[in-house]
Amino acid sequence: MRWSNVMLEAVASELPDERVSTRSLEARLGPLYDALHLQAGQVEALTGIIERRMWPTSPRRSMADCAAAAAKKALDASGIAADQLGAVLYAGVCRDNLEPATACAVAEALGVAGDAIVADVSNACLGVLNGMVDVANRIELGQIDAGLVVSAESSREIVDATITRLNAEPTHERFRLGLATLTGGSGATAVVLTRAGFGDSEHRLVGGVALAEPKHHRICRWGPTQGLLGETVNVMDTDASQVLEHGVALGARTWERFLTELGWRGSDVDRVICHQVGAGHRTEVLATIGVDESKDFSTFQTLGNMGTASVPVTLAHAQAQGFIRAGQRVGLLGIGSGLNCLMLGVHW
Repeated sequence: MRWSNVMLEAVASELPDERVSTRSLEARLGPLYDALHLQAGQVEALTGIIERRMWPTSPRRSMADCAAAAAKKALDASGIAADQLGAVLYAGVCRDNLEPATACAVAEALGVAGDAIVADVSNACLGVLNGMVDVANRIELGQIDAGLVVSAESSREIVDATITRLNAEPTHERFRLGLATLTGGSGATAVVLTRAGFGDSEHRLVGGVALAEPKHHRICRWGPTQGLLGETVNVMDTDASQVLEHGVALGARTWERFLTELGWRGSDVDRVICHQVGAGHRTEVLATIGVDESKDFSTFQTLGNMGTASVPVTLAHAQAQGFIRAGQRVGLLGIGSGLNCLMLGVHW
């Protein structure tokens, strides 16, 4: 994929105020830790995550409300008006309804209507990057001048359910499959893309590469299942070692094709923003693709894994802290359960 006419106009984040430490989650795992004779600090040691944010339980904010708040920040930063948007895509795993699209509520909150494309895009943790590809293609084809991709993720519900499940079934296997869920964080994000010259941005979206290994779609699953009493409950099971092994291998192949597609060498990439999984994943991925850790900006230590919001929120923070400078080549490196990998390049 290559684009010559697409600019990354603005990226913004909206984060909950509540901070939830990993130690506080572990304190709720007494039955599991007692049964397995585990010492406190296991989750933080294994993941490198100290805390994460969570949306309040009261008053509860809808995912559309959270995404719209991030969208308003991005639009304000971009100078693009809501009525200039030709597309509004919601890309979160967490959605307010099966139908209609959560994007509809976001569009209403922003005042978008008429001939705009309003739809949801779903692909595990790659949702926002996939949405950016969709909007970029529409811009490159001359169909629209500007588009917005938003998402919001809430980890509280699935983390609470996982803690209950781990304490009810305190086995090493259940802990192995539930560990990744405990890394989850909450947050919202928005990305504005425009046709070159339509806005003021100099950040050009150059292109990208996507690779798929759908034979691995069983190693991570989040969805409804039947509970002990016959009720429907949401559960998340992740074979973290398999995700790491196959995900890193897929990432390495995608990285090589990414460099070839964009005509870049590894040394040409000045900065990378990776999906925020945890310390072990970050170290393994960067070592495998030959990128020094000094080029990477991470947020997982204090924000956890925010799913679709992870890469764009981390990009927004990197920009705000001056980690990315004009003229640099930036790689947005995403991977999601499925397994799917998508990497996008931005000439900042």
